[in-house]
Amino acid sequence: MIKITFPDGRVKEYPAGITGLEIAQSLSPQLAKEVLAVSINGEVRDLNRAITTDSTIRLHKWDDPEGKHAFWHSSAHLMAEAIENLYPETKFGIGPAIESGFYYDVDLGEKVLSENELVDIEAKMVELAARKSTYHREEISKKEALDLFTRKGDEYKVELISDLEDGTITLYKHGSFTDLCRGPHLPDTSPIKAIKVISLAGAYWRGDEKRKQLTRIYGITFPKKSMLDEYLVLLEEAKKRDHRKVGRDLELFTFSAKVGSGLPLWLPKGAELRERLENFLKKIQKEYGYESVITPHIGQKELYVTSGHYAKYGKVSFQPIHTPVEGEEFLLKPMNCPHHCEIYRYKPRSYKDLPVRLAEFGTVYRYEQSGELHGLTRVRGFTQDDAHIFCRPDQIKEEFAKVIDIVLYIFKTLDFKDFTTQISLRDPNNPEKYIGSDENWNKSEQAIIEVTHEKGLTGQIVIGEAAFYGPKLDFMVKDAIGRKWQLGTIQVDYNLPERFELEYIGQDNQKHRPVMIHRAPFGSMERFVAVLIEHTAGKFPVWLTPDQAIVLPISEKYQNYAEGVLKLLNNSDIRTLIDDRNEKIGKKIRDNELKRIPYLLIVGKKEETEGTISVRKQGHGDLGSMKPEEFVELINKEIDETLRKNA
Repeated sequence: MIKITFPDGRVKEYPAGITGLEIAQSLSPQLAKEVLAVSINGEVRDLNRAITTDSTIRLHKWDDPEGKHAFWHSSAHLMAEAIENLYPETKFGIGPAIESGFYYDVDLGEKVLSENELVDIEAKMVELAARKSTYHREEISKKEALDLFTRKGDEYKVELISDLEDGTITLYKHGSFTDLCRGPHLPDTSPIKAIKVISLAGAYWRGDEKRKQLTRIYGITFPKKSMLDEYLVLLEEAKKRDHRKVGRDLELFTFSAKVGSGLPLWLPKGAELRERLENFLKKIQKEYGYESVITPHIGQKELYVTSGHYAKYGKVSFQPIHTPVEGEEFLLKPMNCPHHCEIYRYKPRSYKDLPVRLAEFGTVYRYEQSGELHGLTRVRGFTQDDAHIFCRPDQIKEEFAKVIDIVLYIFKTLDFKDFTTQISLRDPNNPEKYIGSDENWNKSEQAIIEVTHEKGLTGQIVIGEAAFYGPKLDFMVKDAIGRKWQLGTIQVDYNLPERFELEYIGQDNQKHRPVMIHRAPFGSMERFVAVLIEHTAGKFPVWLTPDQAIVLPISEKYQNYAEGVLKLLNNSDIRTLIDDRNEKIGKKIRDNELKRIPYLLIVGKKEETEGTISVRKQGHGDLGSMKPEEFVELINKEIDETLRKNA
């Protein structure tokens, strides 16, 4: 008999060799129908794997990320089986579960797959799922695995197997399909009820532009058709909110092939919006004692060797810049923190000077693969709202808590109501991924956990997701249509101060190392603006939007009066335009509502006679007539309430 400990602390005895599915059945027949995967001692496994020792257990249903992962991972294999059935010569790359659904990278040989053929794959998946094929896990030696996939002629799997250690390789088989895979998977295909093959894309093998481009096929599945229907509605809404489309419609940013892929060009309206976001944060930072600094876009290679960034990011950075001086090399900076370390070093520091809080909207550069670039969310040049706090060890928790307060204020002001936190710690089994001593890592990890709990933030602890120099707290935000984004990060770092030999003179008159806190509430301006566009569908709060109001004269007879209103509002710092086109007022209203301008100000004979404007608010309809001066008060009150009520 073995002892199984449940999440609520209950302990029950079962025969050795029992499976997670059998345990679920012993608790409730309904639970057994709903459970998709199981965690044994923290490891997510198939439900039908035997449990042979005393263990802790968690049963995962659809609402758990682990449950969705097993469901979509199994669906990726189902899609691969369908593809192999339809196109027998296919060779397979990788097929992971992702945040929403799954994909599979395939080499179809001479076959060029069209969007129209996705329905064929979808229909075949439906047919195969109905067969209720069981997913069988099999441990296999490296030699056996190499022999199997060599016989199949699948060089992609052979390459993957070559990188694996013997004794760690498993296969999964279901129906006619066999794949190299760690799992976990569903017991069989029967829970996969609703299927949609969504789209096609190109993807270089292993993300290397010098390797062959494979066909990436995206899909999603659900246990109920109603769930798929809801998802497809959200998918259509997401297309309408796509920041690339909205950004183009609102003339916020663009890209140029001549400038280079992944290097955004901010247009006047986008630059204004971004500048207002920066000024908003600068004002907050000033209240919290930050000092602004500016650093160059490049630095000597040795700077990033010292920091450790060259070893970690050298492969995804732009190539070194060689000067006329032999052996002299510079890099486009991949991070701002080494520069800030050097600013800290420029003069002696006392314990009384700490904390030192240095802030910069600093642009950094990383050479992302072209296939991974995506609008503003994945670029090669981006500006971080970066700051680094150099403090004494006894100040860590207080400073960390203050940064959390800044992040929460920003989220509240910009109406990001639904968020969780993620504490990312190092993986103790892979120490080579990190720099610094165990003692410093333990202290910094403990500080983050304690402050997060004291602030009452809910979230999860994730092992292995820490930065290479320290643990971090990330904020995971859900937007208006339920998608999750990582926005805002805070990191505790004992290691860069060590590498740069940073010091302060303590109260004991001895030299001590400061601790460094990295923080970026927005993350990057590019990514944050992209998420903000999609969260608001381009309908920004009135304090932030590039154009707050537009004057619409009913006809050219009222042009002079309209221009007078325009001048008064602009002189009152209300960002206002005028639509003086020779168009009917109905068309002017429709066109400017599509531009997401918050207030439409209509003027005609009545308004000119009475010295008023007829106000129409985006999403609210007519607000009636008022004096222009009253409208100025209305706008200022709305801005004041938004910015002050959240302070």
